[in-house]
Amino acid sequence: MKGSFILNAMADKLWFFDTTLRDGEQVPGCQLNTVEKIQVAKALETLGVDVIEAGFPVSSPGDYNSVIEISKAVTWPCICALTRAVQKDIDIAVDSLRYAKHKRIHTGIGTSDSHIKYKFNSNRETIIERAVMAVKYARKYVEEVEFYAEDAGRTDNEYLAKVVEAVIKAGAKVINIPDTTGYCLPYEYGAKIKYLFEHVDGIDKAIISTHCHNDLGMATANTMSGILNGARQVEVTINGVGERAGNTSLEEIAMIIKCHNDIDIESNINTQKIYPTSRLVSSLMNMPVQSNKAIVGKNAFAHSSGIHQDGVLKNVQTYEIINPQDVGIDDNSIVLTARSGRAALKSRLNLLGINNVDTDLLDKIYEKFLNLADKKKEINDDDILLLAGADRTASHRIKLEYLQVTSGVGVRPVASLGIIISGERFEAASTGNGPVDAAINALKQIIKRQIVIKEFTIQAISKGSDDMGKVHMQVDYNGHIYYGFGANTDIIAASVEAYIDCINKFKL
Repeated sequence: MKGSFILNAMADKLWFFDTTLRDGEQVPGCQLNTVEKIQVAKALETLGVDVIEAGFPVSSPGDYNSVIEISKAVTWPCICALTRAVQKDIDIAVDSLRYAKHKRIHTGIGTSDSHIKYKFNSNRETIIERAVMAVKYARKYVEEVEFYAEDAGRTDNEYLAKVVEAVIKAGAKVINIPDTTGYCLPYEYGAKIKYLFEHVDGIDKAIISTHCHNDLGMATANTMSGILNGARQVEVTINGVGERAGNTSLEEIAMIIKCHNDIDIESNINTQKIYPTSRLVSSLMNMPVQSNKAIVGKNAFAHSSGIHQDGVLKNVQTYEIINPQDVGIDDNSIVLTARSGRAALKSRLNLLGINNVDTDLLDKIYEKFLNLADKKKEINDDDILLLAGADRTASHRIKLEYLQVTSGVGVRPVASLGIIISGERFEAASTGNGPVDAAINALKQIIKRQIVIKEFTIQAISKGSDDMGKVHMQVDYNGHIYYGFGANTDIIAASVEAYIDCINKFKL
């Protein structure tokens, strides 16, 4: 990627402009430090994002420093800094971008009558003058200037066209048409983009960009409507994070484009990096992804209905339009609940090594399964084995004998444990970043294998439960993914048991 991004743009290329580190990071409680922002920026680079909006430099010394450090850390994506239509903002942004290999100033001003009257106490003519001034000033320092018409979604189209034409003549290479309040209906937003293409002289000299918010749940639909009407840059965030109800989700737009082959548009996004990037952002921002979130939610590729499970087992495309591996997820999941059918139960039995199950036996197991499923939200593998008359513990090569952990404020956690492997006792002790880490490290001293924990989930315990802490774990060993489960009144013990459960499933 050399030279100006926009000057080298093609009509069939969709540019992904990620604003997770600016708009997304403005969410209360989700602020990141500079080191964390660099982690996210590098992940976005690997993902294939074209433009990274690294921050709003004038807003704080921390934001200013983050833009500087991200500029140093990232190689090929364009690094963008946000400003108001104010010379001081632009000066500070330019300085923060001094190390960027590719740089862009993103400047703008509100254009709706509401913003003009109440935010600026101004008039339409003055707003255009300020917009032109900001673009011309920024062009003195950088080749690529992007202009945003804040609240364009509620801006009169005729006036918006005048603003856009003026800033393009002033040198703006990208024009951002934000639906700042998430107010637009998809047909309205698409029509607005179309209107600009039909009424702005010189529109071919710039890239039109979408920036949609999700206040009414239409951010993705509005963004797609913009694309279908000629927009060739989308401003998005990972997991749809952002102020209020959030921004358009990067993963949703990327997969819509990938799934709909009739939309003849290409992008640089490596979709297999979507899920790992999603998990990183979720972890660093301490912002869990809702279970039913499209593409990256826990249930996005989970099937619990018997009819759906049967269809998926016969042909996965019956109910899945996306291959989970295309977004970086190893496989779909068949979740056994009271809604599951015989086909799903038989499939799980086969996976657990119980293959010789005739119809009569399956019926008997299924009857017991339904009775248990009415009492439990989800049936695990141990439950299935017990229902089938098998005892998993009998085949377990490794068993936890004892676990002792010392931890506290100002004290480095230390764990010691004993395990039984095929009747032989082994002991070890270790420290860690926390009590769970210390316990796992002690176990690793005995189990000398290259095991990578991919997922670690502690199930929330609701009032009235049996007070059992439940841990689900996913590990990678020799290129294979294994799932483990542990339940104990002590969450550290449950974590160790889940880790051991994974090991006992290894194909050696």
